[in-house]
Amino acid sequence: MKDDIWFFLDTKRNTFLMLYVLNTNLNTKKKLFTALTEIYGLGKHTCLQLCDLLGVSGDRRLKQLSPVQIEHLTQLVNQNYNIGSEMKRSTIKNVQRLIKIASYRGFRHTEGLPVRGQRTHGNSRTRRKLKMTRS
Repeated sequence: MKDDIWFFLDTKRNTFLMLYVLNTNLNTKKKLFTALTEIYGLGKHTCLQLCDLLGVSGDRRLKQLSPVQIEHLTQLVNQNYNIGSEMKRSTIKNVQRLIKIASYRGFRHTEGLPVRGQRTHGNSRTRRKLKMTRS
């Protein structure tokens, strides 16, 4: 499957403003490490690993990468990591599984309460507010 890679060109300066890779718009002025963390599912540690695999410093700007390096980056991410909608879908699937098997964590998800053992007496206002808006 060939991924779409688009460049948004600034005609006044003949430079690339944005790079569309892996269903995400990335700012080419940012450093490679920072720009990659904007892709849903890629954290800091994963981005450092990707920079090492590419053989490129994370401090390099995204616009300094060649098209071959960008293509290699997209191939690495597609082969080794779940990102974007795949990751969101798997998270939703895991929550639905917990609800289906009637586990305690599934019950907490359905009730809109904190799932990981946090106290609810004085805290978890955010989680409980979300509960009210969903019903």
